[in-house]
Amino acid sequence: MAEAGDRVAGRYLLQEPIGSGGMGIVWRAHDELLDRQVAVKCARPDDERAVLRLTNEARNAARLHHPHIVSVFDFVDEGEVCWIVMEYVSGGSLADLVRGRGGLSPREAGAIGCQIAAALATSHAKGVVHGDVTPENVLVTEDGVAKLTDFGISRALWSQATMTRTGGVRGKPPYLPPEVARGDQADRKSDVFALGATLYAAVEGRSPYGEAAHPMAYVARAAEGCIEPPHRAGPLVEALTALLTVEPSRRPAADQALRLLRRVTPPSPDAEGSGDGATVARTPFTLRLRSRPSARGARHRPGRRRLITTAALGAAAALAAGIAVFGPWGGGDLRDSGRSGKDGGHTTADPAPPRTGPAGTVGDARTADPCTLLNAVSLSRFGEAVLDPDYGEIDRCDVLLHGESGDDIADVQLNFDADPPEPGSGTSTRRVGNVTVDAFRREGDKCVRNIASADRKQVWIITERLDTPAPDPCQLGDAATDYAVSVMDRGQVPRRSSRPATGSLAREHACRLFGDAELGRIAGVEVRDRDQGFGDWRCEWADGSGEAGVQLEFTRSNEFTTDDARPAVIAGKRSSVAPNEWGDHSCLVQMLHRSYRNSLGDDTVELMSVNVHGPKSTEKLCHTAEALTATAAKRLPKA
Repeated sequence: MAEAGDRVAGRYLLQEPIGSGGMGIVWRAHDELLDRQVAVKCARPDDERAVLRLTNEARNAARLHHPHIVSVFDFVDEGEVCWIVMEYVSGGSLADLVRGRGGLSPREAGAIGCQIAAALATSHAKGVVHGDVTPENVLVTEDGVAKLTDFGISRALWSQATMTRTGGVRGKPPYLPPEVARGDQADRKSDVFALGATLYAAVEGRSPYGEAAHPMAYVARAAEGCIEPPHRAGPLVEALTALLTVEPSRRPAADQALRLLRRVTPPSPDAEGSGDGATVARTPFTLRLRSRPSARGARHRPGRRRLITTAALGAAAALAAGIAVFGPWGGGDLRDSGRSGKDGGHTTADPAPPRTGPAGTVGDARTADPCTLLNAVSLSRFGEAVLDPDYGEIDRCDVLLHGESGDDIADVQLNFDADPPEPGSGTSTRRVGNVTVDAFRREGDKCVRNIASADRKQVWIITERLDTPAPDPCQLGDAATDYAVSVMDRGQVPRRSSRPATGSLAREHACRLFGDAELGRIAGVEVRDRDQGFGDWRCEWADGSGEAGVQLEFTRSNEFTTDDARPAVIAGKRSSVAPNEWGDHSCLVQMLHRSYRNSLGDDTVELMSVNVHGPKSTEKLCHTAEALTATAAKRLPKA
């Protein structure tokens, strides 16, 4: 018998039971290798065939990645006992919620139904049938996020004794689809019926077959299709009637069920953007849906490492005219050697340099590829995940998570940093292989993780919630960090697979654009300190007192804008001048260097930014910033 303090597979420390039933005991446990909370189900299959069945079902469940499906991380076979390691979800089941409240409102049940229907639509598209959708298998967090758990696992764990009580029928009798009660195998349409029965119970507080004293009574009513009409469902009646159709061929598929439930989960009077008719105000147990288009270029994305202490560069709004080229690195797509270049010819991608350095190292700054440490697929369980390789600093890569309406709901940002790590700067530090991981305290909708490499460089992972409903930023950050650590544990950070395109700022060196004497003559800065950023794509010069300095940086954005800034033309190029953009007594000048289309097909621009700060008037600082920008522009290649 397992007890608190036992370890499973040498890494999962059992802490406390959080659920039990005929199918096994579920423990809250600590994954000591990846330093995270997990849920571990203890199962005791009857024989070897049951073990094989359970293994197959766990493997099927592990294939599914969706924000409303509980992820399966691991499967451990210890002979008489099997352990299924899953994502830990704080909060109770829908069954617990209904018992505590006596029933949900139609709107609350409809919102939960939308989330579970979306999960089923994804699983069915991948050929996986749940087979046991019940209130006990729907988990609901305090934030109203619903997740479906136990894909196929409950069916695989049904014992002969349990089957005898229900006449050999596999499934929970109060939610049993009629065709399954008659002996047919559960299929996609069976899952849809079980979802309807689950939502019916959430609203009415009982099974759609009424109340019965014995499980076989439910089975008999299910086989006959004796469904009682709902009395409290209100606007949910039509959708429930469709989902609970006795004949499977007339029952909607999961994606159709999702549309039905969306239509009857209307926006509240105080919903944002009430004019669009598609927003549901968020209550503790409702889903918030949006239909407005994503506005990637209209918001400020988080900046690099310095976003922790400094405002990020402004995002863009109007793309400059010019011929687009594909990508900053060779042909835009890092693996594509046949994209058209600006001159109408083709760029040639060089083969990726091999990973020759030891595990846990970043290696050469200008060839280390930040996008190899992020993986959209590994984050897809949190939502639709898209890799964005061309935003912000050149040493940066992002994964954007989209909600069901297509809006950005979360951002995962990864940056390299040339500064040596400061040990123990986070609240929780752990050693994994040759790297050290620091976890910082959550700050509102933002979470920060740091990986200190074996060659004394840093990887910053910054996750931010942009909309609701959205995953917890720290859980998202931990998942992204786990993937990055797993890549670094296998060797040096992989190299970029091509050289920068001709004319790209990624080819340039920021610290070479100004000489110390030149900074003294133009900016009045007697350089005492020079800080070269990662890859020499950023450089800072300071006078030693901290009162005056210059920073030059190469960045990328979706568009170029002069909003909230004064338009200017410097060295023949479109620019903007923004006094006090980075604090009082400063002036930021941004110059559009070139425009291109990235590997996703998005319009993208490269910018050179020059910021000057010091004890002078803002007018003089801006004059100095413009003069320095003009000087640097003359030394850049033609785009």
